[in-house]
Amino acid sequence: MKTQWNFSEQGTIESHGGKIWYGISGSEESSETPLIVIHGGPGMSHSYLYPLTDLADERQVIFYDQLDAGLSERPNNPVNWRISRFLLEVDDLREALNLDRVAIFGNSWGGTIAASYAAKNPAGLERLVLSSPLLNTDLWLADNKAHRENLPPEVLSVMRQCEKEGQESSQEYQDSVEVFYARHFCRTNPWPDYVIETMSALNETCYAGMWGPNEFTCNGLLRNYDGLAELGIIQTPTLVTCGEFDEATPASCKTFVSLIPEAQYAEFDNASHLTFVDNRKNYIETLRKFLRSDKSFEKPLSRNTE
Repeated sequence: MKTQWNFSEQGTIESHGGKIWYGISGSEESSETPLIVIHGGPGMSHSYLYPLTDLADERQVIFYDQLDAGLSERPNNPVNWRISRFLLEVDDLREALNLDRVAIFGNSWGGTIAASYAAKNPAGLERLVLSSPLLNTDLWLADNKAHRENLPPEVLSVMRQCEKEGQESSQEYQDSVEVFYARHFCRTNPWPDYVIETMSALNETCYAGMWGPNEFTCNGLLRNYDGLAELGIIQTPTLVTCGEFDEATPASCKTFVSLIPEAQYAEFDNASHLTFVDNRKNYIETLRKFLRSDKSFEKPLSRNTE
């Protein structure tokens, strides 16, 4: 069943490299700052971020699909797969929708874009949420190597044997990868329709070209990525979130918080990379408080449980 979205407006805009799709939940009459939501991947789509529509009762929540993803055009030209070009999409969206004031939410690879955009200290950026962000490839790979080593021995054995024989495309290997994903990507069982929609629409050409064959292997254009040096120049109040079993581990996310001048941290128990799916109610309430500058959101480090 396809998830029913309630967009007050949707369409496409001309961006650098092609047309990108956007959809807006919530009323433009709201006085609260609009939230731009940046999806992960690369090559995924907005669909898995559906829980963030819960915020549309008090502010506009603006989703968009990056070039080569979701409902946007897919030229699949590697010349477009540069972070600097993805940043232009945010500027193009803000200009087209006349967004003078914004908050930005970026998940995973979307956190890469969001952090790099915030490091430019653009006018009108009021709040930044880095949800389980990818901010250093070496750190990400080290964290997920550790996750992988803790898989059941029989699963890890299958992975290693398939990799040794070059059989990563085999069903046996894919089944073992699914065990990893069920632990560290999305722990909700079964996966909600909106998550399945995103995975079904994944642009594998873009994902493989920029990242690699799976979440714990990077041999694409992002293999040498390091955004840590940019974090120190972000002036926007920032919230870094992650799950207890996240691909972006709590230890790494706490490191990111330590590097951002005005940052807070929230960790969610029994949650994974899609923390807002695994712990939706608590996650949304945490975002509400942060985006409102709620005085009850004071502690620099917090842990959230059901």
